[in-house]
Amino acid sequence: MSEHIVLLDTPGPVAQRFAPLHAVPVRSYLTDPAWSERRGVRVVNLCRDMQYHSAGYYASLLAEARGHRVLPSVRTIQDLSRKTLYLADVEALDARTQKALTARVGEGADTQDVFLVFGESETPELKGLGRAVFDAFPAPLLRVELRRKEEWRITAIRTAGWSRVPPELEDRVLAALHRHLRRPWRRPRTRVAGRWELAVLHDPDEALAPSDRRALAAFLRAARREGLAARLITRKDFGRLAEFDALFIRETTNVNHHTYRFARRAAAEGLVVMDDPDSILRCTNKIYLAELLARERVPTPRSVVVARDELQRAEDALGYPMILKVPDGAFSRGVFKVADRQELEARALPLFEHSELLLAQAWTYTPYDWRIGILAGEPLFACRYFMSRGHWQILHHGAPAGDREGAVETVPVDEVPRAVLETACRAAGLVGDGLYGVDLKDTAEGVKVIEINDNPNIDAGVEDAVLGPELYSRIVREFVRRLEARTRPTRG
Repeated sequence: MSEHIVLLDTPGPVAQRFAPLHAVPVRSYLTDPAWSERRGVRVVNLCRDMQYHSAGYYASLLAEARGHRVLPSVRTIQDLSRKTLYLADVEALDARTQKALTARVGEGADTQDVFLVFGESETPELKGLGRAVFDAFPAPLLRVELRRKEEWRITAIRTAGWSRVPPELEDRVLAALHRHLRRPWRRPRTRVAGRWELAVLHDPDEALAPSDRRALAAFLRAARREGLAARLITRKDFGRLAEFDALFIRETTNVNHHTYRFARRAAAEGLVVMDDPDSILRCTNKIYLAELLARERVPTPRSVVVARDELQRAEDALGYPMILKVPDGAFSRGVFKVADRQELEARALPLFEHSELLLAQAWTYTPYDWRIGILAGEPLFACRYFMSRGHWQILHHGAPAGDREGAVETVPVDEVPRAVLETACRAAGLVGDGLYGVDLKDTAEGVKVIEINDNPNIDAGVEDAVLGPELYSRIVREFVRRLEARTRPTRG
């Protein structure tokens, strides 16, 4: 039987109004390790702030990592964070908006603000619109801004927390909450694509791009061999995504970045996307990955998620030296080795200005890390990434002669220790079925996963050193397989 909880910033006396539901302070949900062990939990996140790195954002992120069902999901939060992400999705709703509001308001009214509670509106004419908005953006509380110039349009959609509920609507919110929790929670439907043209998103000016120019050219040649028309695109081509059937992202991804907007828009248009927006959301946040891997008992270095006032907990659990990580660093950026409490505080306090939570991990040194490329659940390539000379990381930022990388050795997959391959495949499978790079350390205590990357490096002469052109063909053939699966008739 499911357990239902409501997350609030500071429940206080208001917690009694949610009974028999359990009102939980968001800080407790974020930092109490007991929540990681709970199963069958359905979470309604009513925090005030849902911005990236806020407590509300992390609440939904960790709920998903723990296998809890949560509203709003982190994908909904991210989709509603920028108008460029969601306004394209509401175009189909504008006809319904036009009909509903033309019937309700006179010619003199040019604005309408609608407060939706689990998609329910008090205004009869807007009930259908409210349900449609909730289907597109499932969130407990939404404020929808409607404006009319020549025609009615949805101009803004924002999540809202309990603290933003007007007193006269509190009873309505509570009643709708109890009604909604009695229903099954549905997953969003996906659309089906039909044509076969591949867009490869890249940034020609990116210093540490996932693929160099020679590798990009190899992808284009492989696409031609496999019958796809492939084309390089840049961020300027956002408006052209609907011209393609598939999107391959070969640019460093982040959720607060145009790469996520491309992935999100492409998925909404029905394209085959690699990597998909959910994989970007999951892989680009180390705290999500730490929680997910811990929940599934995948071995990692000892890890502690800490808030600003919990540095002592990290010290007690890990000792020194320890590794301190910002949630969304990439290419060894935002990763710090600290030797004592003074250094821990000096590194951590500035980082807490930008994130509610940080990840601390036990110091685990090996001369090299394994990187296993995983495609659709199967090993694709394997590399040993050696530490930069005289440094404890693969990539040494700020070295006296400039950024310096360690050596790379590409190894045939069948020569990789079995435990490394099995652990890598298991870890990647927890994220999705796309293209991932799993970083692992093979230690005296066993294999440990360091992180999972959603768009692993594939450079000419490095990751392709064993397979050569076949590596690129395998990736392209996976796009073809997915396109064929979408267009193949299904049996009744």
